[in-house]
Amino acid sequence: MGVAALTAAVLAAGSALTGCDVPASDATRHASPSPRPTPVWNRSPASVAAVGDSITRGFDACVVLADCPEVSWSTGTDSEVRSLALRLLGAPAVTEHSWNLAVSGARMSDLPSQMIQAARRGPELVTVMVGANDACQDSAKQMTPVADFRKSFELSMRRLRAGAPRAQVYVSSVPDLKRLWSTGRGNPLGRQIWKLGICATMLGNAQDMSKRAQSRRALVYDRVVAYNGVLKDVCAKDRRCRYDGGAVFDYRFTGAQLSHWDWFHPSKNGQGRLAEIAYRNVTAARPPS
Repeated sequence: MGVAALTAAVLAAGSALTGCDVPASDATRHASPSPRPTPVWNRSPASVAAVGDSITRGFDACVVLADCPEVSWSTGTDSEVRSLALRLLGAPAVTEHSWNLAVSGARMSDLPSQMIQAARRGPELVTVMVGANDACQDSAKQMTPVADFRKSFELSMRRLRAGAPRAQVYVSSVPDLKRLWSTGRGNPLGRQIWKLGICATMLGNAQDMSKRAQSRRALVYDRVVAYNGVLKDVCAKDRRCRYDGGAVFDYRFTGAQLSHWDWFHPSKNGQGRLAEIAYRNVTAARPPS
């Protein structure tokens, strides 16, 4: 008799002698391991809603002083940009299952109302890119206070959750405005356009390297860093929210990736780079650190 058969026979005999049976629950527990829990983050969402400001609207990427949502990094249909939605959903579905609700000029205080609109669509993923206009003002005193920025973002998340509790949220960091200034200030045309008042807190008097001007730019830089800290903190409290880990803030835009009409907003090339960053982070097995 084999070892396994002999062991079984001995166990059976022992049970018969003692009048005890092996509990069925024990056998079931060993035979049927519990299934793995379903991951909270779905790396292949089937619909996308975009909220935010002019960057997400593709402003100045196709036509001067106009939105161009077809090249939006989030929901655009342009095959060269290959937006996040186009990569996730494919060309046939992107027009029916993605919605661009961003508004050029929007600040964080405008986000709650955009989130209500997004929730009504019932999207599986909502992309957020907002904050540049909170820092881009006529003077540093007019920049949105960090506490107000936080309150508006927290309210935005509550508004979304009230209507779409299971929607995932991908939050982009605010771009490094100081790096945009450093990249664009070498272009004579860009400097002339900036004189019209584009992001005066950072881009005003672009060639002024006085201590006062540098202090002003440093103040704007610090405010953007603080905004990104808020985005990270608030997002971390929601299990279906994923912050980009500062990827957009850290990205080094070149002249080719800035609009040649204002040297501030992303060009089609720049929109494509934003789409790459978003797709990489949305489909990653783990959120960026």
